[in-house]
Amino acid sequence: MKEALYLHIPGSKELWYRQKLLKDPDTMSYNKGYDINFSGYQKETGCIAFPEQEWADWYARFVGQEPQRFYAYIVREADGTFIGEVNARKDKDAFWYEMGIVLEARYRGKGYGTEALRLLLKHVFEDMNGDAVHNVFEAERISAVETHLSAGFTKYRQESGMLEMMISREQYFRIYGK
Repeated sequence: MKEALYLHIPGSKELWYRQKLLKDPDTMSYNKGYDINFSGYQKETGCIAFPEQEWADWYARFVGQEPQRFYAYIVREADGTFIGEVNARKDKDAFWYEMGIVLEARYRGKGYGTEALRLLLKHVFEDMNGDAVHNVFEAERISAVETHLSAGFTKYRQESGMLEMMISREQYFRIYGK
């Protein structure tokens, strides 16, 4: 049985959940072992430090910045439980929005990813008037590939083990109507 989800723009006091996601080694395992030049990144675990003293600045940059940026929690409707996060930001050098999705490890493999992507796409295309949504990740992440394909993305390009996937505005409305 598929459970209904919705997107929730968190208040600044709700950033404890983002901190929880970023410091959980199981949730962040997809990020492990890469040479990423990012403040607070821990190569051994994939985790990213997100101390409370950084919350206000981060919040000001990422929340309430539409149409340039969108950030929201994924919430299970039945009980109001936060299960992950989604984001989209306008790429300054391309016509698309770059997107991200992180599901808390214990909620993966339950069909939430596809539904959360659909909600993000709905917001970008219907509320932010986006032209396309793009994501790039390792081609070996089969569940991520399947989730994106299930939400309507197509393979855009593959190079050096990295897969780019995209869905255009036209594809979105052809699939989901309006």
